[in-house]
Amino acid sequence: MKIDGIHYRSVWLDRDDGWRVHIFDQTKLPWALEVLDLTDLSQAAHAIRSMQTRGAPLIGAVAAYGVCLGLRADASDAGLAAHAATLGATRPTAVNLHWALARMVAHLRPIAPAARVAAAYAEAGRIADEDAAQCEAIGRYGLELIAEIAARKGRVNVLTHCNAGWLATVDWGTALAPIYMAEMQGIDLHVWVDETRPRNQGAALTAWELGSHGVKHTVIADNAGGHLMQHGEVDLVIVGTDRVTRTGDVCNKIGTYLKALAAHDNGVPFWVATPSTTIDWTVADGVREIPIEERAASEVTVMTGPTEDGSLASIRITPSFSAAANPAFDVTPARLVTGLITERGLCAATSAGLAGLFPGMTPAS
Repeated sequence: MKIDGIHYRSVWLDRDDGWRVHIFDQTKLPWALEVLDLTDLSQAAHAIRSMQTRGAPLIGAVAAYGVCLGLRADASDAGLAAHAATLGATRPTAVNLHWALARMVAHLRPIAPAARVAAAYAEAGRIADEDAAQCEAIGRYGLELIAEIAARKGRVNVLTHCNAGWLATVDWGTALAPIYMAEMQGIDLHVWVDETRPRNQGAALTAWELGSHGVKHTVIADNAGGHLMQHGEVDLVIVGTDRVTRTGDVCNKIGTYLKALAAHDNGVPFWVATPSTTIDWTVADGVREIPIEERAASEVTVMTGPTEDGSLASIRITPSFSAAANPAFDVTPARLVTGLITERGLCAATSAGLAGLFPGMTPAS
């Protein structure tokens, strides 16, 4: 996607040496656009753990490149296993991370250590390219939903939660891909952007993305979505996801479940954009089986932003004696999901719906 008219991906290799990995430091957005150079495994792991890079598809791609960096130091069988274990321990909820690492290990294990580095970079590149292609396809299928509403109503108001744009993927995004395509086709579109406390990925990242691309949007407090739905101000909800069960349950950023409940109560379509790499065919019950990451309490108790002189400052917003809990994700049961937008098309959030698009997938696969 574009920043000031220049096309970027969210992860790329250095153009001069071809091996250093570049990402945007998303913890600095929207205040500063800084590029990080990842030169070893520990830096890649830290970037994922600290959320310098984030979004289920993107951390899978960055982890794949992290394996490449690790192999530059140790390409042995033991090294390969250790690199995958280190990266796999960074974050528990998004299935793309573990999918990408398993793919890298399976591809590289039969290859002689001397040839592994080159093979690893080639495979990581394929993972990145495939993600960009999947997101573009998701955009085309999701565009159909927006175009249908536009044909009936003219202007379309879409609500999204968290950040599921190109900053969360290699390119295009999942939930935002249809929005970008609608904008490019001249559809009159407006996006309600949930702030997404406590890390404010909506206010900081989605708003920045949409603004950089010229999409009309308004940032709202997380608690405002239901009110807007009650008053007919939301035509469609599109969110991304970090893990989808084989039965259609959806795990996404904390607060998504509440939006789904409000959408269901007000008859607003609630669609989830997911590449097939985010489907966990081994899990049937999302509420009981998906591990939910618990992040630091400081993300709830402290906020950071620019002061009047432009410098960044962090302030505590809760009493010093108050504890804070910070579950990073919640699970929306399939019964609340209108449907899934995948790279193969639209389907119901059910076992049968997923099986229709992805025949042959079984819990063992």
